[in-house]
Amino acid sequence: MHIDLKGKKALVGAATDGIGKAIALQLAACGASVTVVSRNEDKLKAVIGMLEVSEGQQHGYLVTDYNDFEETKAVYENFFEDHHVDILVNNTNGPEPGEVLTKNTQDYRQAFELLFQNTVVLTELALPGMIRHRFGRVINVASSSVKEPIANLVLSNTMRTAVVSYMKTLSKKVAAEGITVNTVLTGLFATERLKSLTEGNAAKQHISRDEAYRNLLDSLPMKRAGKPEEYGYLAAFLASGFSAYLTGVTIPLDGGKSDFL
Repeated sequence: MHIDLKGKKALVGAATDGIGKAIALQLAACGASVTVVSRNEDKLKAVIGMLEVSEGQQHGYLVTDYNDFEETKAVYENFFEDHHVDILVNNTNGPEPGEVLTKNTQDYRQAFELLFQNTVVLTELALPGMIRHRFGRVINVASSSVKEPIANLVLSNTMRTAVVSYMKTLSKKVAAEGITVNTVLTGLFATERLKSLTEGNAAKQHISRDEAYRNLLDSLPMKRAGKPEEYGYLAAFLASGFSAYLTGVTIPLDGGKSDFL
């Protein structure tokens, strides 16, 4: 099976590090023209320099801080005035960790804008072009915490669950238009986010960072964190014509940790 995305245009959020970057690299390797999004322009330019380029491919970037909802909305609206995308990868940085009784209503409001509002606005801006072209792939980077909440990630647990519900509803509405909508429930991957969470666990448990990291890996059947490029492979499949009959699903990518079917 050879995945060919030549002639397709993709937009990938939070694409300067970790999972977002790996997805952008793989989509470009499969022939897509990729627009990457982040708040750090220098990092964006560096990623553009890493993307494969063959005949017909044109890569670009958008600079915005997802924590500023109005700014991000304006950047996306400006982009879609004269662009369309065939493949949309909804991915943002996560909110600050914290347990359920440590967060206030302002924290929830900010997390709602970061994870839910940004995603909904971007998706709704992308849909008209997908409908016109009778082809679209909406791929959402979520978390395994949607199925099993993580105690110190209450903001992420809550808002990502809302995203999954919205996307499931949307998938039924646009299925007849040739548009698929699928969500990946992300487990532990070797990214900066995992390093940050490990340090938080170490401090909370009064153990070393190395011990906290080993404890996380020991909780996984595969006894290792996922590699970002492995995420990219799944995203490339979901972006391709091979996934045309797959929509409205949540796919756990977590090294076998999930107990749900």
